[in-house]
Amino acid sequence: MGGLTAALLIWALLLPKGGSGEAWPIHTACKDSSLEVLYQSCDPLQDFGFSIDQCSKDLKPNLSIRLGLILRENIKELFLDIALLTKGSSILNFSYPICEGDHPKFSFCGRSKGEQLYYVGPVNNPGLLVPEFSEEKREMKQEAVHAKQAN
Repeated sequence: MGGLTAALLIWALLLPKGGSGEAWPIHTACKDSSLEVLYQSCDPLQDFGFSIDQCSKDLKPNLSIRLGLILRENIKELFLDIALLTKGSSILNFSYPICEGDHPKFSFCGRSKGEQLYYVGPVNNPGLLVPEFSEEKREMKQEAVHAKQAN
């Protein structure tokens, strides 16, 4: 697998626009004395499972993750956008192409609707750091944008 991006991708997979109904519960991906990572599915039709085995502000070069879900769309092109917010203001923006046509970066690129995606193993950290903050709560919003091909 490519980078820490795979872990972040999981938090927002295939976010459809619109929809109604109750939100999925907030899950804990990992927690220790200095860091707690929470996630919630933005997809109104399905939840997914995700966890990080080592939870630390000091990100290691390789992280062990666990992920499980059933795909609702084919994965041809997929892009990840992340924003770290404090008091409603963006303090960090990150954009990364996950799957690009003929340039798949991850083994799940090209998978079809209905397939089960289950991964347990390492992802590489491309050098991302957890910023130091005061005790204030920070919010991170992630969005995986599925680019549909024009016919």
